[in-house]
Amino acid sequence: MSVDLTAMQDDLVQLRRALHAEPEIGLHLPRTQERVLAALDGLPLEVSLGKATTSVTAVMRGGAGPGPVVLLRGDMDGLPVSERTGLPYAATDGSMHACGHDLHTTMLVGAARALAARKDELAGDVVLMFQPGEEGYDGAGRMIDEGVLDAAGRRADAAYALHVTSARAAGIFATRPGPLLAAAGVLKVTVRGAGGHGSAPHRAKDPVPAACAMVTALQTFVTRTFDVFDPVVITVGTFHAGTAHNVIPDDAVFEATLRSFSGVAQERMLAGAVDVIKGIAAGHGVEVDVTADELFPLTTNDAGRAEALASLVRERFGEERYVEMVNPITGSEDFSRVLDAVPGAMVFLGATPADRDPATAPYNHSPLAEFDDSVLSDGAALYAELALQHLT
Repeated sequence: MSVDLTAMQDDLVQLRRALHAEPEIGLHLPRTQERVLAALDGLPLEVSLGKATTSVTAVMRGGAGPGPVVLLRGDMDGLPVSERTGLPYAATDGSMHACGHDLHTTMLVGAARALAARKDELAGDVVLMFQPGEEGYDGAGRMIDEGVLDAAGRRADAAYALHVTSARAAGIFATRPGPLLAAAGVLKVTVRGAGGHGSAPHRAKDPVPAACAMVTALQTFVTRTFDVFDPVVITVGTFHAGTAHNVIPDDAVFEATLRSFSGVAQERMLAGAVDVIKGIAAGHGVEVDVTADELFPLTTNDAGRAEALASLVRERFGEERYVEMVNPITGSEDFSRVLDAVPGAMVFLGATPADRDPATAPYNHSPLAEFDDSVLSDGAALYAELALQHLT
């Protein structure tokens, strides 16, 4: 069953670097879509393009008769980060592939080429999901709405995604059964007071101390409401108020991210945070507009699919190349929507350059983040062999 993509490595590097030099952000990535289509040209695929996004969905029909459907996801979008790596192929337009999606896209192209060479062995179909808009735009949700899970004519039986990280040595695969990434929500608060002169706060309704009280109360809400063994995190990421040191503003605005590792905790946190905000507003005599909405559900690996993936990595790459994660991480992913509908798993692949220490290397999303091209053929091989595991 082993797939050897070493001979393809140079082509994969070229594609990855071309993608890296011209990153695009959001749901509409026309240049990236064009590169993906060119890279897939000539392969035995049924290709369809998204309407709500510039997604690419490609179905490969197996030649060994009907069977299961395996979906493989590769995300394609960059981030609004100005690259400072100094690489000769660095992006220069204020956006960057700081999370390694250029590698994911390239690996999925490599898998498509490898599977095409063994198409006649496949007893079933493969769906290749090239997804824009993972970085906060819910591209997966939009592709699901447009039918990616049923692109082969029937619902996918298994789904897999791979994500590179600069926090592990190059070539190390890591995942776990059960919760892998946190559920994420967003809290948006506008405190409405009445402005006035800073020297006479008694003649105004100052929204700033009310908003500050809300920020600190949210931290107490976490520590005094939730079980420490079912952790939640609330972090206020934006806070805006005022225009001058001696002017009490009419409004104060802040937003926070809310993360958890269980559906029950997430529901309680979203509802409870709103109650905390409203209570403090009433105590300060100000009005408040507050919403708390889910962004992405918990990313949960199916236990059986995760164990099969781990066994495949150990068999194919060696025991030393697999690490089972003790804990999930507090990042979030819209691949969670796929795993809510289809049993599957997501795996991390270390891609720290050899001259850097994974413990101190700039992390994903940093303008200094770098990823080692040497992992491209291994990532592509794993994608392909996950499909072969189900279909041969």
